[in-house]
Amino acid sequence: MRIIDIREVTRPIASPIRNAYIDFSKMTTSLVAVVTDVIRDGRRVVGYGFNSNGRYGQGGLIRERFRDRILEAAPESLLNDAGDNLDPHRVWAAMMGNEKPGGHGERSVAVGTIDMAVWDAVAKIEEKPLFRHLADLHRRSADPRVFVYAAGGYYYPGKDNGALRAEMRSYLDRGYTVVKMKIGGAPLDEDRARIEAVLDEIGSEGRLAVDANGRFDLETGIAYAKMLRDYRIFWYEEIGDPLDYALQAAMSEFYDAPMATGENLFSHQDARNLLRYGGMRPDRDFLQFDCALSYGLVEYLRTLDVLRQFGWSPTRCIPHGGHQMSLNIAAGLGLGGNESYPDLFQPYGGFPDGVAVEDGHITMPDLPGIGFEGKRDLAQEMRALAE
Repeated sequence: MRIIDIREVTRPIASPIRNAYIDFSKMTTSLVAVVTDVIRDGRRVVGYGFNSNGRYGQGGLIRERFRDRILEAAPESLLNDAGDNLDPHRVWAAMMGNEKPGGHGERSVAVGTIDMAVWDAVAKIEEKPLFRHLADLHRRSADPRVFVYAAGGYYYPGKDNGALRAEMRSYLDRGYTVVKMKIGGAPLDEDRARIEAVLDEIGSEGRLAVDANGRFDLETGIAYAKMLRDYRIFWYEEIGDPLDYALQAAMSEFYDAPMATGENLFSHQDARNLLRYGGMRPDRDFLQFDCALSYGLVEYLRTLDVLRQFGWSPTRCIPHGGHQMSLNIAAGLGLGGNESYPDLFQPYGGFPDGVAVEDGHITMPDLPGIGFEGKRDLAQEMRALAE
């Protein structure tokens, strides 16, 4: 049993949308196939992975560093003790050989992309869904029912508040009970009008979260907090720079309602510093670490260990990214849910075909691996890379 090839292609996921910080007109993602020599149901087992939106494709790092370290490793060194499957932790260690600590920027995305594909292959070799494989590994019961919320509300050329209301209404009509919109890309009074338009549209049928994408300094963050106090907001997300823990801690003095952050922290060390110094409150706030951007599930397991050390429940984790890998982690390890992009970043976002949102939740299908093959448009792209 061995990995015989790792293939990468950079794909566009561009869209003429923007948040408070960046536009997505040139956004890309890396699609990776980890090809093994294992045969299941007459086909070679191939694991697939890709990185989340907001960080660009990592083809250079994958091809120049991390791919070759795996392929040059002794095949038996990448297997579990029984020798009957790949060991993601050993594959991860091979990728990270000769890498200095710190500097968690782009390499964490490259490693996380390959790590996703490795876990997909592992579960396919086991012939079970990844979420059930994870639950079995950690001696817990899997819960296939996962909370999901609809992320959108981007700034878009010509998009008025009527179009914003229609977008949010469409999410409620599809079964979501929590929707999210961007703020900070317009003056405060304009954003207030946008928020009020959405709240008027959704009424008591749903809850609204808002996301500043790290745009604000402390003064602006406080000004928005004072405005948001007038409304029943699900959470106030990523107020300032993700590494400005002092700003985040200060915000807890001005805003009692739930806050969320973490999608741009890429290691368990960064997560630990957030909990040490960021003033986050385990009884109400949410953590959005995304395994696809932060060295993969192997590192995410270390992050969950850090949370436990600080008295946090994994149910306070609702990852960024809207991908099926985090859905499997949520179902297998008991996270609080997952982000969803109903209309954006296709075909990489969304759920397997036929999976519907009901009362803000989806039910995981029993598909081998992460379940990518259950989404026809995504499976076509993946198989084109592997075959």
